[in-house]
Amino acid sequence: MATSIAVQTAENAVITDVDGNRFIDFAGGIGVLNTGHRHPAVVSAIREELDRLTHTCFAVASYESYVGLAERLNRITPGTHEKRTLLVNSGAEAIENAVKIARYATGRPAVVAFEHAFHGRTNLGMALTAKPMPYKKGFGPFAPEVYRAPYPYCYRCAQAGPAGSACCQAAPGYWDQIFTGLADPTQVAAIVMELEAGEGGFIPAPPDAVRAIAGYAKQHGILLVVDEIQSGFARTGKLFACEHYGLVPDLIVTAKSLAGGLPLAAVTGRAEIMDAVHPGGLGGTYGGNPLAAAAALAVIDVMERENIAARGAAVGGKIRSRCCELANRFPAIGDVRGLGAMVAMELVGDRKTKAPAKELAGRVQAEALRRGLLLLTAGTYGNVIRVLVPLTVDDAVLAEGLDVME
Repeated sequence: MATSIAVQTAENAVITDVDGNRFIDFAGGIGVLNTGHRHPAVVSAIREELDRLTHTCFAVASYESYVGLAERLNRITPGTHEKRTLLVNSGAEAIENAVKIARYATGRPAVVAFEHAFHGRTNLGMALTAKPMPYKKGFGPFAPEVYRAPYPYCYRCAQAGPAGSACCQAAPGYWDQIFTGLADPTQVAAIVMELEAGEGGFIPAPPDAVRAIAGYAKQHGILLVVDEIQSGFARTGKLFACEHYGLVPDLIVTAKSLAGGLPLAAVTGRAEIMDAVHPGGLGGTYGGNPLAAAAALAVIDVMERENIAARGAAVGGKIRSRCCELANRFPAIGDVRGLGAMVAMELVGDRKTKAPAKELAGRVQAEALRRGLLLLTAGTYGNVIRVLVPLTVDDAVLAEGLDVME
């Protein structure tokens, strides 16, 4: 556990523990609470659905909240093409189903994921995830036919040019060269990618690199699966991170803030791809539970009514501004990065060598907790301080949390 606190109550961006201590929540349930703890509209929707039903299993008997949410996700995810949506329990389960769908639709076995990726803790999820400790150590063997490609981590790329210059991964022939030593592209069903690597360190991919990856995939009939589990639902200042890139993926995976704290995830994709799977091939007992689906519909209503994407951009601007000020004062901050309110600081022992300062990150986290701020670390090297504060946070509470972090 990141902390030893036991929570009694929570409201918007503030948590109170069983001893009456108050904490500002910059963790947001690891990105689950973009609309805050216990948003009144979400709580009301759950209570109303509870008066109707708690479970039927959609594979046995359908219900309005599942169908309504699937239709809504088909409408709000990137692209105007015809879509289908499958509801499941968790991000890892959604990723596994996206891979199943891609393999079935293409008839190909292989999947490509990236360095610094995190896609879950199930067997296939661990195979797709890059970091061994703590996620994979001792849990193998893992699912086969998963291949690892370099992620465009500009801060740690030896070939990176000045800020604003083209990414080396966008160079002509780069992906042809990578796949030469990786996998036969005619046997690859899908490329699975986070547009801002989450657990890997809040690393946003450069747009020109994403265009090159998407172009290579299309050229070779490889489906592009975008993991928006942590970056979705206004976290990056857009409803989906894809919108920053003008990207329309073949399959998009969502979870975390989709249902305001209830367990729910989704795979949304092109109708012809989703429909390729035989009836009964996809499903699960609890997937799209009525209460979670009702909560998700309320979350999307709140996102639209309160313009949470714009709020995410505004909150992110304040966080980034403060972090950049700190970077000017503290040499231990090597990099400030992120889209919208998905912002992080990478801590280093030396700015020239960029030696990861994992111990320092842990000390910052511990001292923040002592002062009443719930803060998370991240990164392949464990040296990144990330912020996942609810986007509905009051300005005064946000400023107070940033003061503690400083």
